[in-house]
Formats: sequence, C-alpha cells, structure tokens
Amino acid sequence: MPVIVVANPKGGVGKSTLSSHIAGYFARQGHTVMLGDVDRQQSSRLWLKLRPATLPPILSWDISQDQIAKPPKGTTHIVLDTPAGLHGKGLDAVMKLADKVIVPLQASVFDIYATQDFLTDLAQRKRGGKVQLGVVGNRIKDHTKATEHLKEFLQTLDIPLVTLLRDTQNYAHLAAHGLSLWDVAPAKVDKDLAQWAPLLDWLAT
Repeated sequence: MPVIVVANPKGGVGKSTLSSHIAGYFARQGHTVMLGDVDRQQSSRLWLKLRPATLPPILSWDISQDQIAKPPKGTTHIVLDTPAGLHGKGLDAVMKLADKVIVPLQASVFDIYATQDFLTDLAQRKRGGKVQLGVVGNRIKDHTKATEHLKEFLQTLDIPLVTLLRDTQNYAHLAAHGLSLWDVAPAKVDKDLAQWAPLLDWLAT
C-alpha cells in the first residue's frame, strides 16, 4: 500500500492542489484511495466535500498532526496533505509512514530559501531508509530567470526534480468543483496531463 506524502514547511506552495490531484488520479485508476489532511486549513477535506458523488470515490482519513492512525482495511493508496511548519515529531511520524515524499516548490527566491533547510533535513532523514524524495516545481512560468534559478538550486541537492507544473487557472477551476485533471475531458487539460506524466511514472516506480 503506497503512502504518498506531500510536504513543505512553507504555506501557499500548492500542497493541497498536488495532494488532491494525486488522489484523483489513483481513484480514476480504480484504487481505494484515502486522502488524509493534517493541515489546519483543511483544504483537501474541503475539496472532498465539493467532489461530485458520481465520480470515483476518495475517502477522507481522520488524522491529526500528532497522531497518524492506521488506515482502514481495504485501503490500497494513501495520499497525505501536510501543514506548513511541519517539523519535529510530526515530521518523524510522517517519515515513518511514507513511501514517497513530494515537495512542491515555486520558482521564487523566497520559497527556495524557506525550503532549503527542510530539503536538507529530509535528505538526512531518508539515509538508510525506504523513503523516496522528489521535488515538483509548481506554478512555473517557462523561460524565466526564476525557473532557471530553481533548477540550479536543485542541482546542488541529492533530491531529483520530478517535473515542472505550469502556472494555470485550470487547477483553481477544478478545485472549485472538487475535480482533478482526470475527471474532465483530456482535451481541456492536455498540457497539464503531459506535465504530470513524469510524476505519475515516478509514483509508479
């Protein structure tokens, strides 16, 4: 049972958006998916409430930052949306549970430096462990100095850049209706599906 954790100590980087779409993908593949929301803002839980009942179901997982319970029997995939400021015991609990940790990161000097210590901490914690780490560039604008700066920064770390997701209103429109990229006609989101392909391959390995 793969456990996918989406984490970044900085708020507003797109953790809930990434988490909900990963859950939506697994659900569309016919898996029994649980989306856990440790974030106090409960954005992922709101997304679940907005999700139409006619779509492949995604279950909510009642957990807290200090106590991550075992999922119900029958669960095949878990996606965990974590809060800003995740550290200490909360991070320890997440790392013990996780198979893969995805860190969404925007191409901003403020976001990069706010996340730098966290990425170093993750790399140290995973040594000798089973957890795979990956970074997803989020809300990226092509051919900008900020994006090049992000790529240069990631080259200094022992954590792969899995993919870059563009800055588009598609995610906001989908979130408002509890939808993922896999719940609408592919032609409407073809560019985004192409950008997600490397991430889905990484999740499958």
